[in-house]
Amino acid sequence: MAHPILSALWRNKTGPLLVATQVALSLAILANALYIVQVRQAVAARPSGVAHEQQIFGVEVRRMGVGTHQDELALQRRETATLRAVAGVQAAAATTQAPLTRSGNYSGLTTDRKQVVMQANTTNYMVGDSIVQAWELQLVAGRDFLPNEYVEIDMNTSKESPRVAIITQALARKLFPGVDNVVGKIFYNGNGVSARELQVVGVVERLQTPAAQIDERGEFSTIVPVRLTGMPGSDYTVRAEPGQRDRVMKEVEAALRAASPTPIIVRTKSFEEFRSLRYRADYAMAWMLVTVSVLLLLITASGIVGMASLWVTQRRKQIGVRRALGARRVDILRYFLAENFMITSAGVVAGVLLGLGLNQLLVSQLELPRLPPVYLAGGAVLLWLLGLAAVYGPAWRAASISPATATRSA
Repeated sequence: MAHPILSALWRNKTGPLLVATQVALSLAILANALYIVQVRQAVAARPSGVAHEQQIFGVEVRRMGVGTHQDELALQRRETATLRAVAGVQAAAATTQAPLTRSGNYSGLTTDRKQVVMQANTTNYMVGDSIVQAWELQLVAGRDFLPNEYVEIDMNTSKESPRVAIITQALARKLFPGVDNVVGKIFYNGNGVSARELQVVGVVERLQTPAAQIDERGEFSTIVPVRLTGMPGSDYTVRAEPGQRDRVMKEVEAALRAASPTPIIVRTKSFEEFRSLRYRADYAMAWMLVTVSVLLLLITASGIVGMASLWVTQRRKQIGVRRALGARRVDILRYFLAENFMITSAGVVAGVLLGLGLNQLLVSQLELPRLPPVYLAGGAVLLWLLGLAAVYGPAWRAASISPATATRSA
């Protein structure tokens, strides 16, 4: 059957060429679009390192000047105590930033003052209380900070700096490749004579950065024990009891305002809001690509149906002659299905090559991983099935034409 089909296609090659081109473009775009959606969804679902995210929320307190360095430290301690006194609060800690918030402090790290090029760029969580306990971070080596390791720094005057740090496993591997136990190791925040020396006292399994980059840099985090003053306010993180977060958020705001001797601005935001805002663009892109993929499939199916219907009309007399010579309905149906399968297969082959080329462009420009073959294979199967389903209706109508009707002259 292949030879007469190929002969017929060669005599009327414009239509089949258009359908094959449409299939090729659909496959190339569909495979890459769905892969990008999968990559983005996987990135958005990555664990932040913070346990029980649904119980966590941030508290932002903004106020006018409160006096001296010691006055502000005392105020921060009172605010922390106020937070912990609210019914349903399991933990509260002062911290300068939180994962997924897209706003944070970053600096370069080295393991030798003499290094010119930074080994890693890390985000710095400056915490006035145990963030390991507040977020229930998973310590895989070492320990949490001791009370005497917290440093009190006035941003306006102090030149003191912390001496110890807790880092993530990802950052430990980057700074000390091949070293199993990095506890006790020394690294430097910056380089040259101004670099600040830090000793690793603990390693947590993971803690995402505020930017939550899609590669390993998304977990290059450093935690240092610092209580900061000289800023326009303070930031805290709170862990509520299961199921109590929304109520606790409202009561925390009220408690802080009631405890403050001067007017303050209090804002709260749940960790789920951090995640939603961080990946809002990714979710929008995913929906857009899914919509484009569905439209492509519909357009491709419509093209196949339209072309098949045109072929049936053009070959009406030919079909009647074949039926008169003894061809069964199933023979006519099989002919059109086989013809469509050949056209779709040509499009699939071209689509695989085009899809690989498109992925290579995305890899070089957007740093995406290479497209796994399963996406091209799955797209090819989907388009084969779509082609057969789209052509079945016109093919069945062709097979149902009676010889007398088909051969009657117009």
